[in-house]
Amino acid sequence: MTTAKALHEPIFTYKLTIPETAVDRNGHVNNVVFVQWMQDAAVRHYEAMGGTGPTQALDATWVVRSHLIEYLRPGFAGELLLVQTWVMDMRRVRSKRGYRFLRLSDEQLLVRGETDWVFVDATSGAPRAVPPEIVGLFTLLPDRTSR
Repeated sequence: MTTAKALHEPIFTYKLTIPETAVDRNGHVNNVVFVQWMQDAAVRHYEAMGGTGPTQALDATWVVRSHLIEYLRPGFAGELLLVQTWVMDMRRVRSKRGYRFLRLSDEQLLVRGETDWVFVDATSGAPRAVPPEIVGLFTLLPDRTSR
């Protein structure tokens, strides 16, 4: 279950209840699930900011170049998380995005991370310059992952 908030603020935030299906044999959220949630957060934010239509009109898409994730504390089924994501920078063909996953019951930071995204031609896969209409959608927040 998720609920979204503040669609046009620099930090996109929503709540997520950890489902049983996210828990692995160790009894806590599997690390791969957090990677999926990072991608989901990025897509939700991008859609909320109006980036999907212009990107499709350009026959372009975003692909992941790299992820950096730090797992600080485990998450468990039924816990309510605050998911946050924001755009850290926009470079010629790339953009870095930050993420934070906080447990609401005790305000503990569970996971923080970054993804380096590359803007590419959807047909050829070749990198393309990020157009001004996409860059202009976001307020950049350089480094908030440690806070």
